[in-house]
Amino acid sequence: MSKILIKNGTVWDGERFFLSDILAENEKISKIAAKIEESAEFTYDARGKIVSAGLVDAHVHMRGLNEAYGIHAEMSCIPFGVTAAADACGVLGDKALLDSFLLKNVLFVPAQFEDNKACFDMAENGMKRYGERAIGVKVCFDEDISEVKDITPLLEVIDFAEKHGLILMVHSSNTPVPMKELFGVLRKGDIVTHAYHGGKNNVSDDGFACIEDAKRRGIMIDVGYAGFVHTDFKVLGDAIKAGATPDTISTDITWCSAYKRGGRYGMTMCMSIAKHLGMQEEDIFRAVTSTPAKALGKDETWGYLKEGRCADIAVLSFTDEGFDLTDRAGNRVTSSKGYRCVLTIADGEVVYRD
Repeated sequence: MSKILIKNGTVWDGERFFLSDILAENEKISKIAAKIEESAEFTYDARGKIVSAGLVDAHVHMRGLNEAYGIHAEMSCIPFGVTAAADACGVLGDKALLDSFLLKNVLFVPAQFEDNKACFDMAENGMKRYGERAIGVKVCFDEDISEVKDITPLLEVIDFAEKHGLILMVHSSNTPVPMKELFGVLRKGDIVTHAYHGGKNNVSDDGFACIEDAKRRGIMIDVGYAGFVHTDFKVLGDAIKAGATPDTISTDITWCSAYKRGGRYGMTMCMSIAKHLGMQEEDIFRAVTSTPAKALGKDETWGYLKEGRCADIAVLSFTDEGFDLTDRAGNRVTSSKGYRCVLTIADGEVVYRD
């Protein structure tokens, strides 16, 4: 399909909302203007809908990269408007597999903790297999999952990431140290996922001051919902009210979170929960487009609708798309309304239509 025209939409270009038409030709955005009167092979009337840059999910688990819980890359993302994502963190497959996906992608390789020491065998192996697709290293700094007792092994991972020019993503549920101490050792651009967990040592302990300080230092604060597993809805809601909003909204989607939650679990539900808890729409859309693109070092190609850029587009409505989830602490979020993706375009081709 060489020409696609989207009419009458409220455009989110990665930075702001405005009313406009959009014309895509030969994989690129060729024109963004108030009235475009050109013929096209495919025309879509987006009146009353949001026409966004393709969404970016900074934390997913893809089949073929994860041993037990990965989900089909396209089916878990494309129908929810996601055109680019980061796997966190693959141990199988290789660069050729990643190249075969329609979904644009990068990957975090895993480091592990054993007896309060960092181990990098899997990370080094992954860097060899995935090549330039490996943009970061991820660790589970969680004493319920890993053999960690204090900040020492995390410092070893930071040194490794610095040496190899990698972004660090830290799974932060049930850390062995206060979140203020965790944030205090990280570098600008490092990502803390599951930042709003409700377990031991969480961000509400100091009234979210740790998040405010981390943001000032350029550390990226990611929700990493995992359905209701790693996010406490009261902590997240209180943080939003306090102005300690997330920089990025990600799904942490797996086959389990996709099919066992109350509603169609994906990026749109995660956005809907944030809206229900009081996050402003502009902040929500920034957190799923331009900010994760920047965090992953891909803001030159992902996360924006601009003339001359790749035609990756998500058209969303806010409609009767309900959800009903209860987190581990018993906090319930439910609504009859939510975001729903009605059209996804990747590289100038319609790849999903509701």
